[in-house]
Amino acid sequence: MFELPQFSELPEAPDESDTEGCIQCQMGSKLVLFITGNCHWQCDYCPLSETRRDIDWMFANERRCESFDEVIEEARAMRATGAGITGGDPLMARERTLQGISRLKEEFGPGFHIHMYTSIPFREEWAADFAESGLDEIRFHFLDLDAEKYRDTISACSKAGIITGVEIPCEPDREDDLLILLEELREFDISFLNVNELEITVGNHDNMELRGFNLSTEITAGASGSSEIALSMRDRVQAAERGDPDPVDGMIREPYGFHLKFCTAVYKDSGQMRRRFLRRGEATIAPHEILTDDGTLVFGAVDSAEESMEEWMDEITRVTGLPRRFLLWDDKSKRIEMPLSVAEAIAEEVSAPVSMVEVLPTHERLEVTMVRLNST
Repeated sequence: MFELPQFSELPEAPDESDTEGCIQCQMGSKLVLFITGNCHWQCDYCPLSETRRDIDWMFANERRCESFDEVIEEARAMRATGAGITGGDPLMARERTLQGISRLKEEFGPGFHIHMYTSIPFREEWAADFAESGLDEIRFHFLDLDAEKYRDTISACSKAGIITGVEIPCEPDREDDLLILLEELREFDISFLNVNELEITVGNHDNMELRGFNLSTEITAGASGSSEIALSMRDRVQAAERGDPDPVDGMIREPYGFHLKFCTAVYKDSGQMRRRFLRRGEATIAPHEILTDDGTLVFGAVDSAEESMEEWMDEITRVTGLPRRFLLWDDKSKRIEMPLSVAEAIAEEVSAPVSMVEVLPTHERLEVTMVRLNST
C-alpha cells in the first residue's frame, strides 16, 4: 500500500515542565482555531499563504467556518480536548475571539484548555476580559524582539490568572539579540519561553531568501542555523536551573525562573499535524476505510454515473457478499466507495475505472493520492 514518507520515530516527547497547551498540541488533541487572517504584518518570516493572509475568514483546523456552531462541530469531529487560537492576530478580531473562547468553554466545560497567540501589547484592562471568558494560557510574540513594550500587558495577564509566556521563532541571524532577550526575560512575569525553529514556507520564501536563509536539510522546512541557536538557549536555561556551568561559555548563572521549550519544524510537521489527523481519522472513519500510520484514509472506488449507481451497488453486493453498509456513494466525485480489498478483487472484472484513493481525514477530505487499479 502507498504511504506518505514520514519519520519513523517522533522526537521531543513532552517534558514534565511543558505547558498544558504544548502537551495537548503534541498529543494532536488541540483544535486549531484560526480566528482571522488580519494582522499588522510586521513579520517578514510569517508562514501564512496568500489564501489566508489578510483575509477575514475563520478556520477550524482545515475547515472554513461561518459560525461557532461549525467550529464546535469540527472540535467534536476530532474529539478535541482544547483549542489554540491563532491568526493573523486574534486581537484584530477581539470581540470574535472572546466570543469563541466563551462558546467553547460553555460547550465543552472548564477543562477544555484554550491558549491564544498574539503579537499585540494590548490594554491592561483587556486581560481581565480574556480571563473571564475562560482563556487559560496566552503566548506573546515579540515584534523585533522588543520585550519592554509587552511588560505591562504580560504582568496584567499573569495577575488575571492566565498562564503567560512568550513564543518566538529562532532567527539564525539574531543570535546575540536572542541571548540578550533571554536575560531580559528574567524580570518578566512569565512561566515559559517557547522557541520555534524558523520555518521556510511558500508564504515567506522570498523574504527568507533575501535574508540569506537556506533549508537546513532536504526533509525539513527548518532554516539552517536556527535549531543550533535554539538548542544552545535551551541548554543554557537548563544548566542554570541545575546550577551547572553553561555548555558554551562555562559560566554558572542564576536560574531563569521560566521553562524554555524548543519546538522543531520536523515535530510540527511530522508530529503534531499527523497526530491531529490520526485523531480525527479515528473519530470519523467509515466502515470501508483504512486509517494509515500517516493519518490518511484509504479505500477503493468505482466510477459510476448517478443513474446507474444503485444498479452497480446491488451487483457488487450480490457478487462479493459485501454488506451494503460497506458501500458509500460520493455524489461530488461520482464514484462508489468500498473497501480497498474489494476494489482490487473486482478491478479486472468491471468495465468502469477502479481506483485506490487516499484522502486526508479533514472536513473537505482532501484527496492526496489516486492510483488506477485497472486499464479501463
